Amino acid sequence: MTMPQTPQTPHTLPDGRPVPPMTGSERAMLEGWLDFHRATLELKCRGLDDAQVRQASAEPSSLTLLGLVQHLAEVERNWFQRVLAGLDVPPVFGEETGYALDPGRGLEAALGVWRREIARGRELLAGRDLADTGRIVDEPMTGVEVSVRWVLIHLIEEYARHNGHADILRERIDGVTGA
Repeated sequence: MTMPQTPQTPHTLPDGRPVPPMTGSERAMLEGWLDFHRATLELKCRGLDDAQVRQASAEPSSLTLLGLVQHLAEVERNWFQRVLAGLDVPPVFGEETGYALDPGRGLEAALGVWRREIARGRELLAGRDLADTGRIVDEPMTGVEVSVRWVLIHLIEEYARHNGHADILRERIDGVTGA
């Protein structure tokens, strides 16, 4: 008697984004969802030039895709290096939000910094338990203890929210929707 085969979940979507695990450990699921959202941000920037990623969504907002990439590099640095590892590191782009655009910095440079921040975060997470803690370093919650689990959940929601912004920006730039 042969058992019916269970369909396998693909490891990547046709657009190249990793599929988060459908089963497994909490850690694998949290990291999988974070990687999915990171890849979604990168997908939203794919195929655009430096002028396009500098286009704002709609007045009065000055939000841009380039600003989002820079902001999320700052977010990665803040939560993994400053909060969880307790390192005293300055902002990547010279100001805390990352939204300010430098005329000399294009998308590839910003993506390179963002990817390095992701890699550094992964290094700092290695060997840490979800229950391990760090301390928030910025007002108004300076000194509040947070777990690795909380940080991963927060980053998933931060990326998901900003990927919604990226959807709107991309549609405004060239009409591309979805993903």
